[in-house]
Amino acid sequence: MDTGTLAKLVPGISSLEKTGDNAFKSILNIKIGPVSGSFTGSLSMNNITVQKGFTLKIQQNSKIGNANAVIKIDLLPVNEDQTELSFNSDVKLSGLLATMGQRVIGSVADTVSKQFFTNLEKELEKAKV
Repeated sequence: MDTGTLAKLVPGISSLEKTGDNAFKSILNIKIGPVSGSFTGSLSMNNITVQKGFTLKIQQNSKIGNANAVIKIDLLPVNEDQTELSFNSDVKLSGLLATMGQRVIGSVADTVSKQFFTNLEKELEKAKV
C-alpha cells in the first residue's frame, strides 16, 4: 500500500507525483500490440482499509486514446508470513486504443497482471534481505 512501492510494481509507470492525499499525477508508457504510447493522467487510492485493501482509480490520456480503470485490491492474511492478494478491475478504453485494444485486451491484461506479480515477488525478496 506504499505509493513508492506501488510505482515499482505497476507495469508502465514511469512517474508518480503526489498531488494530494492519496492522489497522484502519473505517466504511463504502455504498448498494446502494434500500438504504444505515453499516457498522462491521475492515479488515486480510495476506500483504504489499512492492511485489508484499497481501490485504485486510474485515468490516463494520450494521443492514441484514453484509458480509465478502477481496480479493487483486497489483502487477506493467510498466516503470519503470508497474505493473499486478490483484485478485480473494470477498464474502459477509447480512441485508437479501444479499436486496437479490444482485439488484444485479454492477453494484455494477462501480461500486465503477470508483470505486476513478478515485480511484487522481486520487492518481497528485497524486503527479506
